[in-house]
Amino acid sequence: MNALTQIITQQLSGNASRTIAQRFGIPEETANTAVQVGVPLILAALARNANEPQGAQSLHQAINEDHDGSIFDNLMGYVSNPQSVNGAGILGHVFGGQKPAIENNLAQATGIDQSSAGGLLETLAPLVMGAVGRAQQQEHLDPSGLSNLLNQQQQQAQNNAPGAMSVLSSMLDQNNDGSAIDDLKRMAGGFFK
Repeated sequence: MNALTQIITQQLSGNASRTIAQRFGIPEETANTAVQVGVPLILAALARNANEPQGAQSLHQAINEDHDGSIFDNLMGYVSNPQSVNGAGILGHVFGGQKPAIENNLAQATGIDQSSAGGLLETLAPLVMGAVGRAQQQEHLDPSGLSNLLNQQQQQAQNNAPGAMSVLSSMLDQNNDGSAIDDLKRMAGGFFK
């Protein structure tokens, strides 16, 4: 697992995880699995987008303007009221037209409905941006440095869980062939070796 994924999933353990599960009416274990898949999925998409200089610049600017990491200062407040941040807008930028297919794959992999999968990803997106924003501030990263950080995080995750990262990559580049769905349930465990 990479450092950013670990930061977010640790923050979401305990009460935050229970609150998310209750909000979507799903078992806490299912919510945890969805978080363990959703966080690296969003990070992988950010890394992919930041590979292009314009994408890195846009992400850097968005983080500077709106995502300084302070979301973790009142995590329970945010998790109790995730509508206070535009998670849907973040996902629109991160996933583009692939958003419905990715939500569907997450839903099928975890056994939750597509609406809950979408809501869960919308809840996670500001947290991922906050973690990236905190790292950007602490390390004084410019757009190129941010792109490098995200690529390093993705490479670290690839080294720790190659099968899982392959599944994530196929989800992000998919043509809706459905082949990745069977592996998603097993993949969450790969991040936590």
